[in-house]
Amino acid sequence: MAPSDLLSKRGDQRGASSSEPRNDGREREREESNSLGAITPSEFLEFVNQTLEYAYSSATIVGEVASFKVNQGKWVFFDLKDEESSISCFMPVWELRVPLEDGMKIMAHGTPKVTKWGKFSFTVSKVAPVGEGSLKKAYELLKKKLAAEGLFDPAKKRPLPTDLAKIGVISSRQAAGYADFIKILNARWGGLEVQVAHTQVQGLDAPDQIIRALNYFNQKGEVQIIAILRGGGSADDLACFNDEALVRAIAASKIPVITGIGHEVDESLSDLAADLRASTPSNAAEILTPDKARMKESVKKTIQNLGRDLAHKISAINKGKIEQCLRRIQDSLIEHEQNLASKVKLLEVLNPEKVLKRGYAILSGKISPGNVVKITTFNAEIKALVKEVHERKKESK
Repeated sequence: MAPSDLLSKRGDQRGASSSEPRNDGREREREESNSLGAITPSEFLEFVNQTLEYAYSSATIVGEVASFKVNQGKWVFFDLKDEESSISCFMPVWELRVPLEDGMKIMAHGTPKVTKWGKFSFTVSKVAPVGEGSLKKAYELLKKKLAAEGLFDPAKKRPLPTDLAKIGVISSRQAAGYADFIKILNARWGGLEVQVAHTQVQGLDAPDQIIRALNYFNQKGEVQIIAILRGGGSADDLACFNDEALVRAIAASKIPVITGIGHEVDESLSDLAADLRASTPSNAAEILTPDKARMKESVKKTIQNLGRDLAHKISAINKGKIEQCLRRIQDSLIEHEQNLASKVKLLEVLNPEKVLKRGYAILSGKISPGNVVKITTFNAEIKALVKEVHERKKESK
């Protein structure tokens, strides 16, 4: 059927249904209201970007990196693809905090935009590898780069403070690792001041939050050591501790840093940059504090050994002279104790409170007619007006 025939048939159908309401005008009005009218390409792109920003101000996309390149040492370009589609991505090179290569699977967070050339682009602000293969590849690339700069040099590691009293903790208060750390810290020693900076310990936002906490403790300068804690998790969960900016912040910290991240088999670049690495948060607490019970036992054994040594030495001395000396010391102590007891007793007798308790009162003020004096009893203070003053007759003995 030719297009003209089709139009004609439709017209005939509309004409045959004369009782059916006609909405042609209303449909035209709706189309006109939805139309942008005649605008320039720039205005159209601005409208599209505003619509995108309103509908999808940000998004997180997981895909495979392709066509990765760095332009002029300033801008990073790559495609993010899956089996069916591909998205062009762009980001400043200083925001790329993990190494990328073609074939790596990543999670990219950013905002969609249509460029002035009419090309759809995804402006990336944060990137994290996803999957064991990509995580391992990014880890090895960054480790090689930072090691060449000397960030992991053992000579730069600082010892722990010997008189530890104040600890700064960077962790999530809801994390089991943090709870274990505090529990063991108190059980082993106690009495330490712990300042906590609550942060995320996994995900794209975690590195920046931990960096801000590190900067906070360094600026305040109130703690002697900083402990970064996170319990066990998958490789994806712990990937945030391989963030380049975070690793550099740990290495640059003025205050010594100890890490307790994951389990003993887990090793992050943050661990390598720290002054000391603990295998777990619990192990970090054990490293930072002596065992109170073990120390008591050690002191007890030391005293016992000293007692035995002293006994051996005493046995070699004239026991008679020692006993005579001890008796003199004992007599002198008894005499001093008796003197002290009598003085304490005298002080108690002279104590004004004791006198008041026995029913007496203390009169203070000028005792002459017309003056107000204060009378102090055990339970009250009384002010009285003196009306008359008579000389007291003392009984003759």
